Amino acid sequence: MRPETGEILVSAEQISEKVREMGARITEDYRGERPLLVGILRGAVVVLADLMRHIELQCEIDFMEVSSYGTGTSSSGVVRILKDLEEDLTGRHVLIVEDIIDTGITLSYLRRSLLTRKPASLEFFTLLSKPSRRRVELDVKYVGFEVPDEFVVGYGIDYAGYFRNLKDIYALKPESIGNSDS
Repeated sequence: MRPETGEILVSAEQISEKVREMGARITEDYRGERPLLVGILRGAVVVLADLMRHIELQCEIDFMEVSSYGTGTSSSGVVRILKDLEEDLTGRHVLIVEDIIDTGITLSYLRRSLLTRKPASLEFFTLLSKPSRRRVELDVKYVGFEVPDEFVVGYGIDYAGYFRNLKDIYALKPESIGNSDS
């Protein structure tokens, strides 16, 4: 099920080391607190699972499902909340865990929406960032890797529901788009 790709953009080993490093940093930054980690479904499931095992604090998790893509390869610009949080954010230290930040539209919308719920703090973690695609300026405290303006898959990130289970992160070649049986 490996997609037709060129080189691996980020290897499983690089991801593992970066997630361990970020977990240690989050542990230090939130020392004495009990952060709520909010995974953005579905892409962030893999990185959230790995990240929380490297945070040496009591923490809780919750999930939101937000969509601005549908099954395409570019953001529609319209953000829809498909699943909301179960936890009350009032007075909580909230860390939104995302797989990738592209245009920034989705996280900008989430920031505005979640701040109305009065958290003690609200920060963002992303494994991947595409700064060249940013349409909205964001303050992201924890960024794993910057990647080029290519459609990426693997380590939780999909194309039309496929390729999430790849251990490495790949650039999806244009000829693979529309051919999910690769």
